[in-house]
Amino acid sequence: MTRVRGTKNPDLQRIVDLRPDVVLANEEENRPADLQAMREAGLSVWVTRIRTVPEAFTSLREMLAVACGLGVPGWLSDAERQWRLPATGQARRSAIIPIWRRPWMVVGRDTFTGDVLARLGVDNVYADHPERYPKVGLNELRSCGADLVVLPDEPYAFTAEDGPPDFAPLACALVSGRHLTWYGPSLREAP
Repeated sequence: MTRVRGTKNPDLQRIVDLRPDVVLANEEENRPADLQAMREAGLSVWVTRIRTVPEAFTSLREMLAVACGLGVPGWLSDAERQWRLPATGQARRSAIIPIWRRPWMVVGRDTFTGDVLARLGVDNVYADHPERYPKVGLNELRSCGADLVVLPDEPYAFTAEDGPPDFAPLACALVSGRHLTWYGPSLREAP
């Protein structure tokens, strides 16, 4: 596999030189100027925009069939079956979902992460915030009325020592960022 750097700093010339059949991108992760530069270089660019679990499944099916010319992989069918199962029946929780600190940022409105959690019985306290990823002070986070803090290991790598102590005595759940924020094969295991 050839590395072409990350989503925010792609090596555009290296990508062009590789002459891929298609470049797969995401509107949240990839900069519009980089996508435009690849298109101007003659590359086919497929950009996803995912806000819900159903959107993820639809987009993945279309991307794999149309952009990549492939069939539907078994993991995708398995994941769709997993997400059709009813929630476990536990009482709903009210949570904040920090994704960064210094400054503290949380999951806000209209996000894939928020939809994943809602489908699992966890309501995002900041789901109605005007911003998708608002910066919120720690004191406000502590007093917002949540009964749970969901701490993923990406994009910021929260750990048992880095995150939960800031929110004591609230219950904290350290979770896989891959299961919470990625759409793809990890959707099969996320529930």
